Amino acid sequence: MTDYTLLRDQLLALAEDVEYEITNLSNASALLYHSLEGLNWAGFYLWRDGSLILGPFQGKPACTRILPGRGVCGTAAEKDQTVRVEDVHQFPGHIACDCASNSEIVIPLHRNGELYGVLDMDSPRLGRFTKEDQRGLELFCRAMEEILKRNRA
Repeated sequence: MTDYTLLRDQLLALAEDVEYEITNLSNASALLYHSLEGLNWAGFYLWRDGSLILGPFQGKPACTRILPGRGVCGTAAEKDQTVRVEDVHQFPGHIACDCASNSEIVIPLHRNGELYGVLDMDSPRLGRFTKEDQRGLELFCRAMEEILKRNRA
């Protein structure tokens, strides 16, 4: 069982006195990728000019631009809510950046009340992300939002 409170605290410690958002997003993606089992991708897409643009991540190369409503990431951004998918092959319009991915969770991030981007996590295991994972990752993302408030580009 993953201790998401500990992961949040580790994120806050890593970001203490670090003012650059890319540095903090990079460390956040590495922390998740190396702390959680069964992942093949963990990272961020950033909302820029009406679409999601690839940000810091861990894993294989990924799609560089995702439009609103496209795939799991675009759907989470458009609906501004977490989307947890047990089997991505059953998700209409799924974007397969890595054909090894079978499940996915995407959580929107905000800065100053506006959509900032999304945390995207993929796994080769079907049903990898549980409701407990969702709650824990949403806790992690709320901490990331607090960090982003004090960061600059």
